[in-house]
Amino acid sequence: MSDSGAVRPWVVIRQDDNGNRYRVGSYATRAEAERVAARFDSGGHKQLYLVERINGTGGASNGI
Repeated sequence: MSDSGAVRPWVVIRQDDNGNRYRVGSYATRAEAERVAARFDSGGHKQLYLVERINGTGGASNGI
């Protein structure tokens, strides 16, 4: 557990049309993160929403 409270190893990432990626939220479970990503996807936006697990150092497994 971190000093800031609950461990939230799952993140939702928004990727825009230019390939820029932004973390939009962190969640305790994959299911919760996927529900949030699905809700964003259903909004009709053109951005892509992805769910990724962060590594032990706080960054996403792909370097975000």
